[in-house]
Amino acid sequence: MGRVWAEVACHVPEELVEVVADFLTEFTGQGICIDNRRVDTFSIAEEDTATERTVKAYLAADATLPQQVETIRDFLQRLPFPPSWPPVPVVTLIPEEDWAENWKEHFKPVRIGSRLVVKPSWEPYAATVGDIILEIDPGMAFGTGDHPTTRLCLEELEKSSPLARSGTITTGASVLDVGTGSGILAIAAARLGAERVTAIDIDPEAVAVARENVRLNGVVGTVSVAATPLDKVPGTFAIVVANILAEELVRLAPQLLEKLAPGGILLLSGILGGKEELVQQGFARYPVQLTEIRREDEWSCLAYRRE
Repeated sequence: MGRVWAEVACHVPEELVEVVADFLTEFTGQGICIDNRRVDTFSIAEEDTATERTVKAYLAADATLPQQVETIRDFLQRLPFPPSWPPVPVVTLIPEEDWAENWKEHFKPVRIGSRLVVKPSWEPYAATVGDIILEIDPGMAFGTGDHPTTRLCLEELEKSSPLARSGTITTGASVLDVGTGSGILAIAAARLGAERVTAIDIDPEAVAVARENVRLNGVVGTVSVAATPLDKVPGTFAIVVANILAEELVRLAPQLLEKLAPGGILLLSGILGGKEELVQQGFARYPVQLTEIRREDEWSCLAYRRE
């Protein structure tokens, strides 16, 4: 039997959707979904105007689950729910195979930037001249290009890739992808011309998914994927990209800078708008210059260059 996940559903009034979604994103470090859509997203944006929403998060069904559910329940009970509205999360156990299959209903080809097209591995796509096709099967890992944090990183990678190939970055076209998830950013870097890409993730599931996607896209010779801790990764890189939560970016700042070559580009994403200042302050003490801020919805991506 495969791994079992716990779907934690919080039924909340419309006005509490944002605060609950933000909390679950920060608490679980995973994608969340709103109402009954299971999509690869941290997004809290919805178009309909229903007065009640269901915000769902996913947790491993292991020994830590009861305490994690209790933490979520305590958070809900501190919110101003209407009278007679029980602020209690509903937990449903879901086999991993069933959970993963639900992605396929919502994952469609998407164009990002001028050349990149992200498509499911199971769906055909008629490419046009100049398209760079990224075939992704996300499995249980984050990263299909549908979420703003991933799109922003892909756009910056596409913008940075000619610079990396031009020789103005002293170490050449080398990329480090921290928190690779499905491997989408590492694969994009390779397809955009990087000569060496190292992708790391602390989740063994993500490492397995990323390796399969690397094979699927024919970049095994360029991209290596491992669960190597950041501080154990050898060498420095022309581009370092990290699409993780804001607090983790600040915590890992010294290690990220150690891996960035002189003149190199550092791309930081996964930053909620309210945490943008936190990240800027966290990196202000290091020898990097903020060169660009990209924003989409409530998310930000910061681009730095090492002096």
